[in-house]
Amino acid sequence: MKLDAILWDYDGTLVNSVPKNIDITKQILSIVSPRLTGINLPKYLKSEKDYHIANHQSKNWQDLYVNYYGMTEKEMLKAGTLWTEHQLKNNTPVKLFSEIQETINQINLPQGICSQNSSENISQVLNTYEISHKFSSIIGYDDIPSNMQKPSSYCGIKCLNQIFSNLNNKTIFYIGDHEGDVKFARNIEKDLMNDNSIISVVVKYSGANTNTWKYKPDFELESPNDLLKLINNYS
Repeated sequence: MKLDAILWDYDGTLVNSVPKNIDITKQILSIVSPRLTGINLPKYLKSEKDYHIANHQSKNWQDLYVNYYGMTEKEMLKAGTLWTEHQLKNNTPVKLFSEIQETINQINLPQGICSQNSSENISQVLNTYEISHKFSSIIGYDDIPSNMQKPSSYCGIKCLNQIFSNLNNKTIFYIGDHEGDVKFARNIEKDLMNDNSIISVVVKYSGANTNTWKYKPDFELESPNDLLKLINNYS
């Protein structure tokens, strides 16, 4: 099969946004759930190591907020509405993972990003690293209905429709770091049909451990440069 495009997750895949995400979550907790601040701060917000554990074990951000941070469902829903605003106001630095910039620049295929981050926030970081021109589509949390977030296929199909004029017989990589990203890829393929193939690729350099996952990826990468070797197999 010939590869037609690559779609990326953002947090934990392209960038290490953990320090910023922890800071933002603390700010949001102070607004929607002050009882979970100070000495009662959830364990999983006390260090990057613990954050990674919760993030990779949780099914999605809603599960993370309720079952790992201890929010009520009402608090979780309110927190979701505040996320984009606080992301854009927060100045905690976000860095690309090592080798990402060089890898992105060597890919000569259409690329897109499907994320639960803000598309404006993503664009700012890509511009900082001078790789925004490599992406034909960026779909973030605020670009789709709240009930259609990943792992619903909505975000991925919208991204692909911005890249291609038709979606028939395409082979696409979706690259992420979470079990939900694997399910997302499977849902895109199921809902697209028309002989499209969505290949799930999981990166392990941000802490993903697929051993206990129900949904298994097609490929696992130890480093961004490994992606270039994988792409060559589809040329």
